Amino acid sequence: MEERSTAFGWNWDNSYARLPESLFSMQQPTPVSYPQFAVFNESLAKTLGLNIDALDSEEGAEILGGNALAVGSQPLAQAYAGHQFGHFTMLGDGRALLLGEHITPNGQRVDIQLKGAGRTPYSRGGDGRAALGPMLREYIISEALFGLGIPTTRSLAVVETGEEVQRETRLPGAILTRVADSHLRVGTFQYAANWAGPEVLQQLVDYTITRHYPAIAMDEQRTLELLKAVVKRQAKLISQWQLVGFIHGVMNTDNMSISGQSIDFGPCAFMNAYDPDTVFSSIDRQGRYAYGNQPQIAGWNLARFAEALLPVLHADSSIALEQAQDAVMEFSAHYEQYWLQGMRAKLGLMNEQEDDKQLAFDLLAMMQHVKADYTNTFRDMTLQQWSSLAIAKHQNWQQWFDRWQQRIEGQSEDKQQSSNQMRSSNPVVIPRNHLVEEALEAAVNEGDYEKLERFVSVLQNPYRYDEQHGIYSEPPSEQLDCSYVTYCGT
Repeated sequence: MEERSTAFGWNWDNSYARLPESLFSMQQPTPVSYPQFAVFNESLAKTLGLNIDALDSEEGAEILGGNALAVGSQPLAQAYAGHQFGHFTMLGDGRALLLGEHITPNGQRVDIQLKGAGRTPYSRGGDGRAALGPMLREYIISEALFGLGIPTTRSLAVVETGEEVQRETRLPGAILTRVADSHLRVGTFQYAANWAGPEVLQQLVDYTITRHYPAIAMDEQRTLELLKAVVKRQAKLISQWQLVGFIHGVMNTDNMSISGQSIDFGPCAFMNAYDPDTVFSSIDRQGRYAYGNQPQIAGWNLARFAEALLPVLHADSSIALEQAQDAVMEFSAHYEQYWLQGMRAKLGLMNEQEDDKQLAFDLLAMMQHVKADYTNTFRDMTLQQWSSLAIAKHQNWQQWFDRWQQRIEGQSEDKQQSSNQMRSSNPVVIPRNHLVEEALEAAVNEGDYEKLERFVSVLQNPYRYDEQHGIYSEPPSEQLDCSYVTYCGT
């Protein structure tokens, strides 16, 4: 495949390609008919230190559409395994290719991956392609999470391929360029432990530590410290999801990033009316990955990570098992700490008191009882818009409100500080599911990207309490919300 210009600003250093070959397969992208940009993320390109004018061009579309290679890139498909809805299987990048690792001007190393770039040795009968709608959905959701301050992979571009893909119907094809701290997953370690052997597993551990947790590189028990660090980072990430009502939808072990980023946005969505049982995914018929189950599932996934590490955790298998169990057990305490810290911020509580958790639980119980909108409840409380607060109809509201106000008034900080904290912790807009669908329909079916681009610009500033954002904060009707279903988009 032809290599193209160095003028784009890429600074490649492909360390993953220097790992044992059992962890990946070198693979070139499959060219497409007519690559052209659907969306291009200029702000992200600028952060990465890329030449925006050069990349946002026909030649740039050729590279991000898989028709040409950037000089210095080394495309490969990563091998990994995973528990999918609890069932273990061999997986791998069946439609994604890691072009390589780009070093930004500030020294950050990031993966540049093409999603939908064609078949690989891990495609398992799939066509290796992606449809335009799901790739645009990932663009919207990843930018929304970034705006909310939640660690996430991001989308540099979506390129239309000029070809169709066959799903239930024929759909326009696309390739997404994903930027990640790395694509190391719990499933990567499961694959190494099951098929590559202890020596390769240890090399993967050392590589991960060097790349993501360098502070523990010299620790004699660095593998154990890696496990503890991943447990803590995942606890924080899941707490952040819960605090904004984000439902990932498919928390398989191959979709859990070791770096602590949100990754792989298929049937994801945001909760409207507060209900822990909320699930939108068409394939999650038992509610395994429902909103309220996400912390528990994260803990289960981390237990699978710990199992994969057992061969290199300690020479004595009984000690290794005990260390692994103890490390995973720390998840619940870390999660509760992060979640409660975030909930205090949402309620304007500037210090810690023993009854704060019960105060939060009682609020959520009332919200669930009256089917109050999760995001708008906190927004209205922040703005003191009591007349529009649905939860105020609950019989226990006044009693709860008095407890809350007494708690705030007992703080040494003034009320303005409390109000400012609430404004910076409670988003006024989220990617409402019906608005996501409207933006996708306009883009995919009509070729009109204006609605999508305007929507994303609002989502990038979700804590801006601006009147013009009001149209983006209205929830759908209860009927529409209950009937809403998301799909994997594979």
